[in-house]
Amino acid sequence: MRKLLPLIGTPSGAHPGGRSALTCRFRCGDACFHEVPNTSDNEYVGDIVAGALSRRSMMRAAAVVTVAAAGAGAVGVAAAPEAQAAPAAKGRTPHAPKGARGLRFTPVPPNTRDAVTVPEGYRQNVVIRWGEPILRGAPAFDPERQSAKAQAGQFGYNCDFLALLPLKGERNRQLLVANHEYTDEILMFRDYDPENPTREQVEIAWAAHGLAVVAVEGDHRSGRLTAVGRHHLNRRLTATSEFRLTGPVAGSDLVKTSADPSGTRVLGTLNNCAGGTTPWGTTLHGEENFNQYFAHGSSATDKRYGIGSGATERKWERFDKRFDLAQEPNEAHRFGYVVELDPYDPDSTPRKHTALGRFKHEGATVRLTHDGRPVVYSGDDERFDYFYKFVGSKRMRHGNSRAAREHNLSLLDEGTLYVAKLTGDSPAFEIDGTGKLPRDGEFDGSGEWIPLATATARGAVSHVEGMTAEEVFVFTRLAGDKVGATKMDRPEDIEPNPVTGKVYLALTNNSNRGVGSHPKADEANPRHANKHGQVLELTERWNRPESTRFAWSLFLVAGDPEDPATYFAGFPKDAVSPISCPDNVAFDAHGNLWISTDGSALGSHDGLFGVATRGERRGELKQFLTVPTGAETCGPVIQDRRVLVAVQHPGEVNGATVERPASTWPDGPGTYVRPAVVAVWRADGRDIGV
Repeated sequence: MRKLLPLIGTPSGAHPGGRSALTCRFRCGDACFHEVPNTSDNEYVGDIVAGALSRRSMMRAAAVVTVAAAGAGAVGVAAAPEAQAAPAAKGRTPHAPKGARGLRFTPVPPNTRDAVTVPEGYRQNVVIRWGEPILRGAPAFDPERQSAKAQAGQFGYNCDFLALLPLKGERNRQLLVANHEYTDEILMFRDYDPENPTREQVEIAWAAHGLAVVAVEGDHRSGRLTAVGRHHLNRRLTATSEFRLTGPVAGSDLVKTSADPSGTRVLGTLNNCAGGTTPWGTTLHGEENFNQYFAHGSSATDKRYGIGSGATERKWERFDKRFDLAQEPNEAHRFGYVVELDPYDPDSTPRKHTALGRFKHEGATVRLTHDGRPVVYSGDDERFDYFYKFVGSKRMRHGNSRAAREHNLSLLDEGTLYVAKLTGDSPAFEIDGTGKLPRDGEFDGSGEWIPLATATARGAVSHVEGMTAEEVFVFTRLAGDKVGATKMDRPEDIEPNPVTGKVYLALTNNSNRGVGSHPKADEANPRHANKHGQVLELTERWNRPESTRFAWSLFLVAGDPEDPATYFAGFPKDAVSPISCPDNVAFDAHGNLWISTDGSALGSHDGLFGVATRGERRGELKQFLTVPTGAETCGPVIQDRRVLVAVQHPGEVNGATVERPASTWPDGPGTYVRPAVVAVWRADGRDIGV
């Protein structure tokens, strides 16, 4: 058994936001332990407020009591998927839980069970696991005899974004689309040597990355969901599949390589994190921590994107020169985009839309203007980086004709890319980053969308002095630096509320905020050494997504409700669940926000939470489930009668290996720990939370 090497300069067990060191190594290349890539001196939001109670909340909450955390039960998915779920937290009535419509369930207390734990009265099942065959000819999963060819026909590793799309004419069936963000080689291969991976192991990892399309079938008598293997629409896209560069950068000298002198054809998609669905029936997939796959970066732009000057963790550069920037300096410029996939056409070539900019896209979510043009929101998941939107110039065509679908696939190639700048409304001297409330009792402000570049059918125009349009779209972070965008605490998933139109941005954490020479707390990023993160609520002017002005406020400031520096939209803090490190967000049909977490710093496992965004229960946050040891909750899909989550990287705990697992989920002792997708439903068959 090979023991993991400690991280250089990192105390044992120390890691940002509650993540394990193993997660930091394999998912994002130790991004939080590297120098912060953004060293620009552009303005920060100088008007500070530490997220704390408003006057309204102080009147409503006489005491602050943590939601009970002890005595939680759990349901192991493989062992007893139909068994009873977690008992109610102390003081709650399990038979008639109250809450906003859609959130009437008994909260799951914080816990550290090696299982998926769901509310009382709910059931669950594993929909599909890593390695299950989905293509014709793919063999059954055998981790001791795995091959790249087998993996390319099987469900990939570490799901993040999930989408469920309709399948017309196939009763009780839907199409599941999933991202396979990254691989944990040390949990995939017995006797894995991180310093000397084999070609076979590397090629298996290439095949385990990417995207999957899988038909799934629901049991009409319950919420159980199962994969339909070898369906004609099932598909795998990997790190060696062909993708097409489109938009203003396609054909640019900045993206040409020796293997692709045209600058239009890219092999693979990497580190796909969150994503979105489009009104025209496709899915979007954000390439996030792509920097970690490239070795020997040397330019200033490489450094700004977090690309290191040495070898990579996985050593892929030993087996394909495109991962060695000393040999192919432009290859990294071909990653960091939003990928669009047509899941209904298994022969189509997915597109990388360069007009949406190049950065660590956490995801991409779409809403339409009143005249049918797409607006896409996306966060750049890095400490002190920015969030963006793209406003398209072409209108969506309705219908499912070939002409309409081809037109709609080009919608994200023409339009204007913007970056956000926020201004607070409280004097800077009133805040010190500890959670002290400013005198006006508010934590809000105004903002503007600053144009970076516009792409048209005739060419592209830069709005950033000293940069060409091509440079803006390839080096988007530098463009944000130049125009003075607001440095945020790891902007991740952004989602518009389908009921109110307000936009919600998850800011996961930033342990460097206010530390040393790093930027101090500001009104949108209210705490120094921010371990727990916050959720920002943004309202476009006149509620029109194409507006260039907006208002914003902090909807949640996460953490233990006993901490006075936390805030739950004014709801009494003795009646909410503790939450830490918000990551992915989604909405239900009632307009409730659902939040999955990544790296909880509260000592409990990550989970999925629902919170009301309007009405008298606005801010009431309730935990719906928790995930197993070492796992992250990803890709929530909230349907009327079913909730789907991706259980990503279970067992990813420092020191864990195949031989010494930290988790036995989902199949029990003696088996490989396997990332998987889980469905949850009400035992009585009724709608979730009503």
